[in-house]
Amino acid sequence: MAFKRYIQAALVVTLLLSIASCSKFSKIQKSTDVEYKLKMADEYYAKKKYKLAVQLYEELFPAYKGSQKFEHLYYQYAYCYYYQHLYKDAENLFKGYLEVFPTSSKAEEVDYMRAYCFYKQSPKLELEQVNTVKAMNMMQTFINTHPGSPRIKDATEVIDKCYEKMEMKDYRTAHLYYNLGQYRAAALAFSDLINNFPTTEKGDEYKLMVVKSYYKFAQLSIPDKQVERFEKVTEEYEDFIDRYPDSKLLKNAEEYSKLSKKQINEIQHEQTASSAKR
Repeated sequence: MAFKRYIQAALVVTLLLSIASCSKFSKIQKSTDVEYKLKMADEYYAKKKYKLAVQLYEELFPAYKGSQKFEHLYYQYAYCYYYQHLYKDAENLFKGYLEVFPTSSKAEEVDYMRAYCFYKQSPKLELEQVNTVKAMNMMQTFINTHPGSPRIKDATEVIDKCYEKMEMKDYRTAHLYYNLGQYRAAALAFSDLINNFPTTEKGDEYKLMVVKSYYKFAQLSIPDKQVERFEKVTEEYEDFIDRYPDSKLLKNAEEYSKLSKKQINEIQHEQTASSAKR
């Protein structure tokens, strides 16, 4: 019973504090002293009460636009959206900041943050990676535009993470084709992985899947097409040797090449025997 009364009392206190807080904020909003309102907006910002800060900053835009303090107001206003995880709005505001204050001492930082907002909007692997690509491109533009920036290391790390994400997405697609038995599509997809991500550390793994997929594709082909498709396996194996001569997977690829040559010999032998009987 005592515990129940304690909970009720706590709820009452919380409610009263909330009402008092709302009343205080309402008085600030109604104030005609713009300096006071800006000071309170900055205090709310410092206390991470971004929703309240945003409301005050918005009301102060007409009063401070064109003044020296407008840059500070706009800067804090944009970050309010970023800290609330409203990255699309934040990106748009950072863009606006750069347009209004292109020579600002904070321009480099804001330029980076605009690109970073696209990275924060990068979706799950299963979805379209438009924002991931934008993040990569904008971070690269940032690096080119600010060659001496201390944020270049961070920008490079973002690009690498996006690059890895795009690679993983394409890998999953290629592997799905293989698991579904669509071996020609799988071979092409794994080949695209090698071409699109030339610096990947998994190039030999992808190339082995190319060889393996073409072998499976040849096995399932009609007799008239099998020879040329098994020959394709040996061609891909030779390309494997050229690209990854020191790979630990070389022997695995070689097995598919040997099996393909054996299949070609058997098919040609059968064709010769069949012609002789005629």
